[in-house]
Amino acid sequence: MERVVVTGLGAITPLGNSAQEFWTGLKTGKNGIVPLTKFDGEAIDVSVAGEVKDFNAKELMDRKLAKRMDPFSQYGVAASLEAMRDSGLADYAFDADRLGVIVGSGIGGLNTMQKQIIKMHEKGLDRVEPLFVPKAIGNMVAGNISIATGAKGPNLSIVTACASGNNSIGEAFRQIKHGYADYMLAGGSEASLNEIGMSGFAALNALSTSNNPDEASIPFDKKRHGFVMGEGAGIIILESLTSAKERGAHIYAEIVGYGATADSFHMTAPTPDGEGAAKAMKMAMNEAGIEPDEVGYINVHGTSTPANDSAETSAIKLALGEAASKTVAVSSTKSMTGHLLGGAGAIEAIATVMSLQENVMPPTINTKELDEKCDLDYILGEARKKENKYALNNSLGFGGHNAVTCFKKWSESE
Repeated sequence: MERVVVTGLGAITPLGNSAQEFWTGLKTGKNGIVPLTKFDGEAIDVSVAGEVKDFNAKELMDRKLAKRMDPFSQYGVAASLEAMRDSGLADYAFDADRLGVIVGSGIGGLNTMQKQIIKMHEKGLDRVEPLFVPKAIGNMVAGNISIATGAKGPNLSIVTACASGNNSIGEAFRQIKHGYADYMLAGGSEASLNEIGMSGFAALNALSTSNNPDEASIPFDKKRHGFVMGEGAGIIILESLTSAKERGAHIYAEIVGYGATADSFHMTAPTPDGEGAAKAMKMAMNEAGIEPDEVGYINVHGTSTPANDSAETSAIKLALGEAASKTVAVSSTKSMTGHLLGGAGAIEAIATVMSLQENVMPPTINTKELDEKCDLDYILGEARKKENKYALNNSLGFGGHNAVTCFKKWSESE
């Protein structure tokens, strides 16, 4: 079995359009949630969002390619090209058949779908644009990334709602571990800040109705009442340790475990006791060969909804036992980015990796008064300095999807 390491990072986020800007924003407690500008959300009582800012696809990739993509693909390609540069693979003579892509999206090209359905309704069936299908279908983020990077290895797009990005990273890990690839671009991308996307979640009473960006995404707080929609992409380069050492690549961290389970309970709600998520955490720890008290940090799903935060707290207690209250610190970076749906687990994997490399655990900002059901060691207000050897990244999705990845601090001596 191959050991698998992280050698490149790329991100387009509400906190900045690079992995470094994103990480700097997180560790300094910057809020990327802003008043909604993409449309007027008054009718659905939504006025804030985690918007990507100052993004110009044509400056970040081939102009012709950019014109043929929905924003969700543009975000994914831009983040992938950054990750390729960061890893050194952009200037390395890699075997294209050994470079693969597993990048997911919860919804896909929703902006294209909305625009073209309106156009069809107003102007007729024969006015739908020729590129409607390739711009709209969810797998095209992975397809476009392979075209932009030259990757000819395994090419997949996983759709597990808000777990898509983290599932993609876990499945990419297995591709290298079992010898099917040497390098994988893995993560998730989403661009659903439009009328139909946000109206759909609003109809479920899932979105925050606060008009104050500092009071909207408040995980674990007594007053939390819904999540804030975000957009963007996170991509990490996973690589076999053999290859990384041969290239002399910078290694951010090692990925050592992955768990994926189903709640088999409800379309949108998690099991109250967190059983499914707990099993996924145990699976990730078992594959890593570690005990619960060796986990120092968990970047939780932490959506700021009443059901998720209490259920995930229960899941952590169920999975880690006594360690949940003694040795593990927890934070939700969605307090700063909003919820990127299929992209969430991917940018949060970057946060988890960087927390291990820099010995800094990012905070949950703006949470003031903890719910009685949320009683773990949450990192509130400011980042906390601590060296951890292992960290978990949790993602939970509609449909009962649970994905957990386990990362290990990189050490040349091990």
